[in-house]
Amino acid sequence: MTHNTLFETPSTYCPTDAAMAAPPPQVEAVLFDFSNTIFRMIDLETWLRRVGTASGRLALLNDPDAAAAIAGQLRTAFRLPYVVALQEGRDLSPERHRQAMHGWWEEVDFLRGAEEAAYRELTAPDAWTPYPDTEPVLRALRDHGLRTAVVSDFAWDLRTHLAHHGLDHLIDSCVISCEQGREKPDPQLFLKACADLGTDPRATLMVGDNPVRDGGAAACGLRTYILPAEHRTGDRGLADVLRLVT
Repeated sequence: MTHNTLFETPSTYCPTDAAMAAPPPQVEAVLFDFSNTIFRMIDLETWLRRVGTASGRLALLNDPDAAAAIAGQLRTAFRLPYVVALQEGRDLSPERHRQAMHGWWEEVDFLRGAEEAAYRELTAPDAWTPYPDTEPVLRALRDHGLRTAVVSDFAWDLRTHLAHHGLDHLIDSCVISCEQGREKPDPQLFLKACADLGTDPRATLMVGDNPVRDGGAAACGLRTYILPAEHRTGDRGLADVLRLVT
């Protein structure tokens, strides 16, 4: 592995002329986005029922069309200029994220007045679940000697979700926006993950679902693989990662 000042102050990427003339190095580490890449939030109806139970509003969901109506209000409210403005930079801190969510949910009849209960159910350890192919792929990467990290725009400690599902031992490092005060595609997030793993960015693959945020890793020397931005419930398609690196 190459070690230089890049790993001490991960703010620039300056490969040597010799590195640029040599063949690309073999991948030694894989970085993953979290949300909609290796984990997904529980479905909306389940979350609403949890919020309803916690806030004493469960009876309001007895109407079979209730969840669909709430989903419609959520979509409409998310387009309000005031709500849109709140989302800017929301993953930079827990406080900003909570404010952004509260501002959105207070425009929805079912959630108005139950924002704190809704937030607790959003951040609960079991509110986020791995895709069926997440563990097999992480385990296969470990078996092949590759190191792994999560690089995520997230407003709380996502390690609680990894630990809840027994996957924390398969991830070597987590670089989270709310802990770094930066959001992707800021290169320092990707470079810090490489520094944490002790790998050259050119020997590292970033896997995500957002071509702008996750694809930004390419600007600082990493290879990137972008999954379709689909709301998958079955396998995420992570097996393709193994074909790229093994």
